[in-house]
Amino acid sequence: MSYLHLAVALDGAGWHPAAWRDPSSRAEELFTGRYWADLVTEAERGLLDFVTFEDALAPATGESLTGDRRAGIARGRLDAILLATRVAPITSHIGLVAATDVTHSEPFHISTGIASLDFASLGRAGWRPRVSPRPDHAARFGRRTLPGLTREDFRDLAASPAAVELFAEASDAIEVVRRLWDSWEDDAEIRDVATSRFLDRDKLHYIDFDGPQFSVRGPSITPRPPQGQPLVTVLAHAHLPYELAVRGADIVYVTPRSRSHLDAILTEIATIREANGRNGLEPIRVFSDLVVFLDDEPGAAAQRKTRLDEIDGTPLSSDAAVFAGTPSELADLLVNWRLAGLDGFRLRPGLLPYDLTTITTALVPELQRRGAFRESYEADTLRGLLRLPRPENRYATN
Repeated sequence: MSYLHLAVALDGAGWHPAAWRDPSSRAEELFTGRYWADLVTEAERGLLDFVTFEDALAPATGESLTGDRRAGIARGRLDAILLATRVAPITSHIGLVAATDVTHSEPFHISTGIASLDFASLGRAGWRPRVSPRPDHAARFGRRTLPGLTREDFRDLAASPAAVELFAEASDAIEVVRRLWDSWEDDAEIRDVATSRFLDRDKLHYIDFDGPQFSVRGPSITPRPPQGQPLVTVLAHAHLPYELAVRGADIVYVTPRSRSHLDAILTEIATIREANGRNGLEPIRVFSDLVVFLDDEPGAAAQRKTRLDEIDGTPLSSDAAVFAGTPSELADLLVNWRLAGLDGFRLRPGLLPYDLTTITTALVPELQRRGAFRESYEADTLRGLLRLPRPENRYATN
């Protein structure tokens, strides 16, 4: 069996809304560079493939349609790309994947931000585009109005004209960003002092994208990133976002509730892939998201989650399955689900740094004992870690 891939999603004090109120959290440091640097270096000590940095147009995670108004939730965020760039120089192997909004952000700016992160990390950057359907998010920018999506829309996104339009726009944004990354050929910088020529202008290309929401001529202001194309990842819960991922992403994060649900998701993604093709991209990698609470002592993790639920006043609600148990029990689940055809997992620690440290010091060694996880880093780029080749430039003529 080949090694499974393992990533960690970092968000605030952890994925439980009451995590910041736990005595072991570092809530007073949430808006410091040191806090995030410590988390990412710990993840790298555990040989993880990559970490993801959450971002959104709301002050905190919460109810997806109207926002969560509970007073006990830690509010505020730091910019995901800037956070990833902050930790890039102090790490050397782990991938750094930043989320950004694509509904209200310009693809040109996103492309330069992620490309700059790829340069800062020497080829370890990734990107997660996010759709922002809420009217109050649109009001923060004042450039457009949105009807918003109802709970009924979320039950069947493909039947909602508003959702279809938003995801079509997101697909265009991914395409524009990818074209901009290719708008400089790899050898466009010639730096010829004798002729005073820094660039070969013939190796910079207009992308000339024209779509319903934006038109972008290009080229980028940033040279082609070290990876050529930084990794594109998409979180998907239903058919419409699965289509978005298949059309333009390298990794899709899915949220199965059981092994049978996972089998159904993988079948659906395979069907979409066969119907739509991949436009020259490598086969898409599928990762499962899991919220995790881990303790070596049986029952302790569940008790810790229950205590946080009581502090918050309500049981934890999540789009992804919630696991509370021992590292060995989680390893059993990961190995079993891996056999269904998954490439890896993105774990969401319920409490930071506690559950992250348990992942690196207990779960990883358990997987290594089973021959299911690497013993050392095998590449210096994120594409290399995931065994993805560096893509050819679509505009290069030789």
